[in-house]
Amino acid sequence: MNFNRNEFVTALALALDFLEASLRKNITNHNKRVALIAIGLGEQVGLPQEELFDLYAYSMLHDNGISHLVYSKMASGQLTNMETSQIHCLQGEANMKPFPFLRPRTGIIQYHHENYDGSGYFGLQGGDIPLLSQIIHVADRVEILYSTGQDRFDVARQVADWKGTWFSPELYEVFAELSAPMSFWLSLDNLFIETELSHRMPMYAMDLTLQELLPIAGIISKIIDEKSPFTGMHSQGIAEKSNIMADFYQFDEDRKIKLVLAAHLHDVGKLVIPNAILDKPGRLTPAEFEVIKTHAFYTRQILKRITGLEDVAEWASNHHEKLDGTGYPYGVSKNRLSFESQLMACIDIYQALTEERPYHAPLDRGTVTKIMFEMADNNSINRDIVADILETQR
Repeated sequence: MNFNRNEFVTALALALDFLEASLRKNITNHNKRVALIAIGLGEQVGLPQEELFDLYAYSMLHDNGISHLVYSKMASGQLTNMETSQIHCLQGEANMKPFPFLRPRTGIIQYHHENYDGSGYFGLQGGDIPLLSQIIHVADRVEILYSTGQDRFDVARQVADWKGTWFSPELYEVFAELSAPMSFWLSLDNLFIETELSHRMPMYAMDLTLQELLPIAGIISKIIDEKSPFTGMHSQGIAEKSNIMADFYQFDEDRKIKLVLAAHLHDVGKLVIPNAILDKPGRLTPAEFEVIKTHAFYTRQILKRITGLEDVAEWASNHHEKLDGTGYPYGVSKNRLSFESQLMACIDIYQALTEERPYHAPLDRGTVTKIMFEMADNNSINRDIVADILETQR
């Protein structure tokens, strides 16, 4: 079975939009708007379909390095400067190396904040800045101005002030022509952005196999884990243990890859959870725990957009469900939980208990064994799976 690359891109961009919305209040659909504007600019300058196809992915994922900064910036109260940080450019570029672009290019993400006059972070100037980076830079600045609520005339005047400094005169003129009709601005509205983007996506297609999805899932896993210093290897650890357990249970290759994909992606919904809650050293309040419990729902909302990964979406989003129906966010019980969902829940608990968290140090094997078998005795998790995990982790 093959999967559409752009569906995966769109799902990841939704996750990044959740992240940005939690950091910059009242900001929604940032990545989608940047992509829509960038595609328009790319079409205006005559980019071929193949290049537009990659521009779509670069635009949707241009801020993928932001999560690397969350905990350090939050600690220093600098969240407002996060988006314009040199570090997120470098981290974003590094994250995207395994991504299946049609033609590998270097520096597109790294240089997406470079200014035409050389005043950017890395000092590139004029034509030394990759054209795709220049296009994303224009689209990004326009979207940020738009999201502040300024009318289209004020945005256009501000962009005009950057002609020849931030943006090349030629690319500014392309933007001026593209944005002249009222319809350009109306298409950016939250009510229409999804439909407009789906209609403007480059028609060039790239299908990926399950195996080829794994590196992309690894990118997402890395972004998730870097959001908090206490989850630095959580998703990666669950993916490794899922791989071991799939071999233990003799899953066929497709079933095994889907389980590992679910492991990489199970916490993607945590991108919307504030770090003040994720990193809290003490016990969460009931209200804070209610917020935490939403992340598995967000995981399903993100993953269900990818045709063909319905099993992955189910297994990933059910990792906090319990056999007795007391889990979250759906409260389903054993008869509605697949074996893979039950396995994912047990692996997640084992991983969480054996790694450092703000509220506990890594627990020793004896304590982990006691806790997990007590949970099994209380009909929360599958006792046989618990025994198998403990057997493989000796």
